[in-house]
Parts: sequence; structure tokens; C-alpha cells
Amino acid sequence: MTTVSASGKRVLLIIGGGIAAYKCLDLIRRLKEHGIGVRCILTTAGAEFVTPLAVSSLSAEKVYTDLFSLTDEAEMGHIRLSREADLVLVAPATADLMAKMAHGLANDLASTALLATDKPVYIAPSMNSQMWTHPATRRNLETLQNDGITIIPPGEGDLACGEVGAGRLAEVQDILSTVLQALKHDNPLQDLRGRKVLVTAGPTHEPMDPVRFIANRSSGKQGYALAAALAARGADVTLISGPTMLDCPPNVTRVNVETAQQMQTACAETLPVDAALCVAAVADWRPAQRATQKNKKSFAPAAGEEQKTQIDLVENPDILAWLSQHEHHRPSLVIGFAAETEDLLQHAADKLARKGCDWIIANDVSHVGDDAVMGGDNNQITILHRDGQDKWPRSSKTVIAEKLAARIAAQLGAMPE
Repeated sequence: MTTVSASGKRVLLIIGGGIAAYKCLDLIRRLKEHGIGVRCILTTAGAEFVTPLAVSSLSAEKVYTDLFSLTDEAEMGHIRLSREADLVLVAPATADLMAKMAHGLANDLASTALLATDKPVYIAPSMNSQMWTHPATRRNLETLQNDGITIIPPGEGDLACGEVGAGRLAEVQDILSTVLQALKHDNPLQDLRGRKVLVTAGPTHEPMDPVRFIANRSSGKQGYALAAALAARGADVTLISGPTMLDCPPNVTRVNVETAQQMQTACAETLPVDAALCVAAVADWRPAQRATQKNKKSFAPAAGEEQKTQIDLVENPDILAWLSQHEHHRPSLVIGFAAETEDLLQHAADKLARKGCDWIIANDVSHVGDDAVMGGDNNQITILHRDGQDKWPRSSKTVIAEKLAARIAAQLGAMPE
């Protein structure tokens, strides 16, 4: 598919109420730097956080606020506002705006324009974590996804209300990258249409008894971001996920599993596929025996002695090697991830040769705290392949996923379907 520059395209930005509205000022500036025209609707609540003058100064366009303005409707009615853009973006998308969209309400300029548009709609939710996880919001989110609206998921961390959790507006760079990807294609993000892709993500939990299990710190964020980016390009994506707290990306089929053996079974049931991305942090070992009741501590040791116990482990299936060497349904492109804490490139190169996959994505997971890869929002990768290696700068996992999706699309595009 021929790609085109996003320059010259137009975005209708609907700014909802919430402290995150101030980030839209930076978003407007960055969109303009890419030659994208930005026309804005500022909701009544949004105007409590950013002024029409600030929005107008950055967008170099009139800001629209009132559905019943005779002047505005004469010069640029809500129908034209919603139709003359190439893409409609709602940021921040509040719980109230999402509820209006899900139920087809149209009692102000923003909701009326959204109901009248025939263009792709993207929303970047932002709200308190309890509001984000409330059943009503989850129902509305599902309705919006079924209506074909693309969700730019919120991040996790400190919220303006003082709480900690999911609900932060996605980073401006992530929103920008998503919009640019959508605008840079004649038929946005459809260069993987007709391709089937398998993605594994998250950790596996290997039970010792009904209460305890062996696991790792994987959050699943990179795998979920990849599934979302591939689906946005039109791929038929099956996401086989270990236990995570993440929402399923739009237009992705998720299969929930717990153990490595269950993950391999789910992969087998998904084949054949064009590409397989083994992003999951699969436990290498599992307990040889799983107790049917909770294991209790034995009698207390003698004074000065530590309590010791022994757990016998057996090796789990190597899903990446199994897919790479599959006799009947080996995918055209098999990609593995190497999470290492030392000798990153050497271990990754050994893994590439040993497993038989096409690419290995190497990342250093030794960092902890705000710089952590496992559980964090950012990553730095090196792609190893038969012809060499490519090191990418540290970026958000969403940006890395979109860049990888573009590279995968290019690779599969050179192969027969």
C-alpha cells in the first residue's frame, strides 16, 4: 500500500473537561509541526481548564464552543465541522463524553458533531481510576469499540485527584503517534488486512497449590500494545494472554490462559497464522506436583535454624522454539523476545540461533524503579535478525509497538499470502 505524508490532513480535536485538558495544548503544537491542520471544539467543562484564546492561538483556527451560536452555525455548522476533518480525536475523553457517545446523545456541540461525523473517531480517555473501572464505563467502552471507535488507552500512575491507578491521559507522544499512523495511509492502517497474527503476552502463573504460584513481573503492556498496533493495520489478531490487569485492545480476539502449557495449547488452536510474536514472559519451569490443598508450614525448626523446604521443578514447553520449528504450520514470520539482565546481545544472539525464529527483540530488564522495563511504560530494544541488528532509541511501548507493526507489515508485504 502506498503511504503518504500526514501533512495537509485535518484533525477535529474535541477537548473534554479534566485537568489533562492542558496536555492538548502541547498536542495541538505537535500536530501543527507535522503540517496537520487542527480545528477544535472546546466543551463547557474543557473551558474550565484551558481557555479558548490559548487553544485558538496554538491552532491558528477559530475555536468552537456553542451548538446554538447563530454566527458559528452560519460560518461553520456542526455538520461541516465533523465532515471536513480526516479524523476526529476526543482528548481527554471524560466518562461523561464516553457515555454520551455510547448512547447517541447530542445535546451540545461536541456530542452533536460526534454523532454527525462520517470520519474515523479516536478517543483518549482520562478519569479517576474508580470511574475508569466502574461497570457503567466498561459497558460504554465496549459499546464504543463495537461501534468502530478506536481507544487510545489511558496510562497508570499518580492521578490529579491524589489516587494512584489507571486513568491518566495517554502521553502526548503516544496520542500523536497514533494519529500520525492513522493519517499517513491512503486507507488508514490497512496494510495487514487479510493477515492472521498470533501474539502472546503477559506472564504465566505456574501453581504450586490453590493459593501460591511461580510467576514474574511482566505486565503484558508491550504485547498488548503490539496486538493493538497490528489490529489497527487491519490484521486479524489473536492475543493469547497470561494473567494481566489490562483491557483487551480494540478489534483483537483475546484468549485468557494461566500456565505455559495452556498457552501452548491456545497457540496450537490458533494456527495457522502468517506471523507469531512471542512477547509473553513464559515461566521456564513449573512445580512437578501441584498440591490440591494449601501447603502448610511444618513444625517450627529448632532455635537458630531456618525453615527449609524443597520444590521439585520440571521444564515448561518452549513455545517460541515449538512455533519456529513447527512441521506443518510454521508461520512465515516468527518473532521472539529476549528479556535479559546481563550480556544482552550475546544471550539474544544465542537465542536467535537456538530457537530457529526469524527475529529476536532484545531488551534489558535489569532496571528497577521508574526506569523499569518489566511493568513500566517505556522500553529500549535491539532487533536481531539473520542480516545483523538494529538498535532503537528508548521510547514508550506504544511507539515501539507501532514501529514494529510497520516493520512487520513491510516484511509480510514482501511475502506471498
